[in-house]
Amino acid sequence: MNIVKELSKLVTGLFVILLMSSCGETSSDQLVVYSGRSQALVEQLVADFKAETGVDIEVRYGNDAELLAVLSEEGDQSPADVYWANTTGALANASQQGRLATLPDTLANKPDSYTAASGEWVPVTVRFRVLAYNPSAVDADDLPDSVLDLPEMNELDGRIGWTPTYSSFYDFMTTMRLNEGEDDAREWLNEMQELNPKAYSSNTPMIQAILGGEIDVGLTNHYYVIQTKYGGKEGYFEDHEHYGEEGPDPDANIETYHFAEGDIGNLALVTGASVLQTADHPELGHRFLDFLLSKKAQEYAATSVNEYPVMDNVTLPDYMLDAEKAIRLSPDYDYEQLQQLEGTLNLLREAGII
Repeated sequence: MNIVKELSKLVTGLFVILLMSSCGETSSDQLVVYSGRSQALVEQLVADFKAETGVDIEVRYGNDAELLAVLSEEGDQSPADVYWANTTGALANASQQGRLATLPDTLANKPDSYTAASGEWVPVTVRFRVLAYNPSAVDADDLPDSVLDLPEMNELDGRIGWTPTYSSFYDFMTTMRLNEGEDDAREWLNEMQELNPKAYSSNTPMIQAILGGEIDVGLTNHYYVIQTKYGGKEGYFEDHEHYGEEGPDPDANIETYHFAEGDIGNLALVTGASVLQTADHPELGHRFLDFLLSKKAQEYAATSVNEYPVMDNVTLPDYMLDAEKAIRLSPDYDYEQLQQLEGTLNLLREAGII
């Protein structure tokens, strides 16, 4: 028996029971949002929406897997109007189960980038995969053009970090598996293991390991380096109580490396939101999604958590890479393909990584 897997099922089951037990407390005229996004990011936007519109709104939090399980258990009786997901894979999963409503064209076509082919959800923000590195230990000119060639850097033996059980890494590997082929993805994993990488449960301790000299490079998301150097919304990043205790430092000994244009190492990871088929207040749901795409909300995401907006009318902090350049760096791929997670998990199990 896989004890970790069984415990995970038990924890998710308990979460479902606890969340469903609160359903009877929902007011009939209240907009209910199920959010896979962190409360530290969501709560200010929710407060702004409520102040701007006067709409009573309740948000229930959990990770995407937990919320999808809750929606499955609740079925047609779900009180949720909006599902705000951390990954497009979760949205595609909900769509495949027939849970998402088709959005009006005026809303579905509103974003300037990363629009959904299904028309059932809107993108809200974007994260990019990058390589964080210690410039005192690594010369950026020596780093490869492709993440696929990273295992060839023997000098990184024991000095490279990754987060093989973290959701963003799963998305990265799913895209590699589907775009590059399963054999190439398997070979990359096996060759990476020959470098004796240090595994971390999440990105925060890995970034700390780079700063502390434990490792020299780490595969991560772009905003972790920015958070270290320039700060951000306190509480958004996991393990935040142990993170950046001395405050942001623009001179921190860590930098961001981007692979060549179109490389999978620069993968764009999109967050998005949708209105449910069973929503009691679909019009209010549309109004909330429209707010998330407003200049005010998009600027908040950019300046407070350093995620990229999906609207062109937003000015980024000067320490963030230009949005158009960031978009060009990422390969084109079907954002909804991230629902094909099981094959990735099987590949990671086969390689002995999880």
